Amino acid sequence: MMKKLAHVTEFLKRRRQQLNLNQKDMLMKVGMSQQQYQRIEAGGDLRLSTLLRVLEGMDLELVLVPRQKVAQVEELLHSPLVGHNKLSDEHAEHMHNEWLDILGHLEEES
Repeated sequence: MMKKLAHVTEFLKRRRQQLNLNQKDMLMKVGMSQQQYQRIEAGGDLRLSTLLRVLEGMDLELVLVPRQKVAQVEELLHSPLVGHNKLSDEHAEHMHNEWLDILGHLEEES
């Protein structure tokens, strides 16, 4: 569990840096003092409501995925086609169908 928390806190740190924000800026972004935010990046345990507030301030979304689907979702997210504005219609349709397939399986499992 702590290892996964370390991944989350490292991700938040990288995202903050990508946005060219320092820890002091978090007061304006999420209403959290530098000390409060520093504890999060240092791996302090945080409430879900706090995490959601930080994610919103950094324009991030929390997505829950069943463990057996994580590899498929990561593959799609890291696909060279994701993030490109000039997808061919064929590639765009292929990606759309892959997502529909994954999401359909998720609904069947719930």
